[in-house]
Amino acid sequence: MGCIYKNPNAQIEDRIKDLLSRMTLKEKIGQMTQIERRVATPSNLRDFSIGSILSAGGSMPFENALSSDWADMVDGFQKGALKSRLGIPLIYGIDAVHGNNTVYGATIFPHNVGLGATRDPDLAQRIGVATALEVRASGIHYTFAPCVAVCKDPRWGRCYEGYSEDTDIVRKMTSTVSGLQGKPPEGYPKGYPFLAGRNNVIACAKHFVGDGGTKRGLNEGNTILSYDDLEKIHMAPYPDCISQGVCTVMASYSSWNGRQLHADRFLLTEVLKDKLGFKGFVISDWEGLDRLSKPHGSNYRYCISTAVNAGIDMVMVPFRFEQFLEDLTFLVESGEVLMSRIDDAVERILRVKFVAGLFEHPFSDRSLLDTVGCRLHRELGREAVRKSLVLLKNGKSPEKPFLPLDRNAKRILVAGSHADDLGYQCGGWTKTWYGLSGRITIGTTILDAIKEAVGDKTEVIYEQSPSADTLATQDFSFAIVAIGEPTYAESTGDNSELVIPFNGNKVLSTVAERIPTLAILISGRPLVLEPHVLENVDALVAAWLPGSEGGGIADVVFGDYDFTGRLPVSWFRSVEQLPMNPAHNAYDPLFPLGFGLTSNKRTPLN
Repeated sequence: MGCIYKNPNAQIEDRIKDLLSRMTLKEKIGQMTQIERRVATPSNLRDFSIGSILSAGGSMPFENALSSDWADMVDGFQKGALKSRLGIPLIYGIDAVHGNNTVYGATIFPHNVGLGATRDPDLAQRIGVATALEVRASGIHYTFAPCVAVCKDPRWGRCYEGYSEDTDIVRKMTSTVSGLQGKPPEGYPKGYPFLAGRNNVIACAKHFVGDGGTKRGLNEGNTILSYDDLEKIHMAPYPDCISQGVCTVMASYSSWNGRQLHADRFLLTEVLKDKLGFKGFVISDWEGLDRLSKPHGSNYRYCISTAVNAGIDMVMVPFRFEQFLEDLTFLVESGEVLMSRIDDAVERILRVKFVAGLFEHPFSDRSLLDTVGCRLHRELGREAVRKSLVLLKNGKSPEKPFLPLDRNAKRILVAGSHADDLGYQCGGWTKTWYGLSGRITIGTTILDAIKEAVGDKTEVIYEQSPSADTLATQDFSFAIVAIGEPTYAESTGDNSELVIPFNGNKVLSTVAERIPTLAILISGRPLVLEPHVLENVDALVAAWLPGSEGGGIADVVFGDYDFTGRLPVSWFRSVEQLPMNPAHNAYDPLFPLGFGLTSNKRTPLN
């Protein structure tokens, strides 16, 4: 009998069984290992049969590398993997969390909190389809997305990665999974990983479980809840992802009632795998095992045995892989980790590789390169921006709505730290892990969009912080002031104060006291809105982190489209109110969950 695992017509489970029977312990542990690109070489991929490589946020072939450059790099690594004894292809992973956001020129979609404001699962699915094409064009097979956290506290630095504080909204938006992977046919086995074809990518539901519910919104913190509440609030989106054939699930850095998720066998194995029937693989987060000891990375054998025995299948090492391989080998040979646990992990990893068609098509498809940043994808991004905008105030009296603005006004002032900054507009996880300021990729800023939208005779004056002379001498019809947050990711975004930075309130007040003003807030979450500032402005729009297609903002504020977005999270009056719960009698937000105006009336949307 020949190599069944190499036969594309054989049943996947038969192929897995055949390949597993041929593997040495060293090769099995190699498959469980995910290493960072910077330590990958053709020889170690070949010699250790490494299962996966990832690019961390900002880890790229070189500055402003295009998708074709990425494909060259990934294909080079794949050639090394295929030279291993059994020729097992590797999976290349990346955090494409709002488009293929690390790659220069890719379409950058709004972050998930903005998509949550749209309440549009079809839109989320279409964004998944577009993202998958742009990821596959770069040769990459796997994205660590979507984040299906239910964010209960905006002080959390990852608030923008979640769709909403409302579990039902998050559940609806898991349609992203079917966009990324394709939709399984009717009758597809429950819990079995699915990938439609070469235009799709392996998805990852994250972070299992409770990451959005930590005390005081602390990243990697502790979620204190009963199991029933954990299941009802934070776990509920995962069965939706599993029913769509999600291939992988990432464990959370956070803890549940003091138990770290990376070490929680009950949740990872008994609940996720056994009760929910998940048959893909569970991956650790970046150096997630290291965090199981203090200081991080000490007593590494304990960290490995605890996590692997708990149910982690693939380990995002990402750098000291040789020590990981050596220590896990020792643990198996000494009986601390059973061979049956290793076989289960490798079986799950191989299942995803076979489902993804990597044995038949390991290399990039260069015909997809034309999809990167294409017109259709940018139009989709622009549509997403339009639908994500939430109008919080429109006019100082019900009889006089301020929006839509007159595109043929004589003179317009544009101001604020975020009016002409593409990096701030995109937020974290764009080009780098934490994001950057400036013209970091290809796209349209708010200022660009305003200039494109106004009439030929309209004069647009831009000053980031308008001078006293400008405010005193210019005859402005109105002003548009865009302010907001800097870029951040994970713990760097944890914030107990949530005030508008860069002197945003002062700039806004200074302008609004003299000129009728539309304020646009660019942020990953609600921020403190000082009462006097809110009173001074004529209109206020929450634009979240809209991404590269700023034209969507101009489309709505100038009236080509109406506002349809609704708050995905409660807008607090002060941080002392946090966390907020709409079910509590004491719930007294500035704007409630679901609030949003239209520009032709001041009544909230239904």
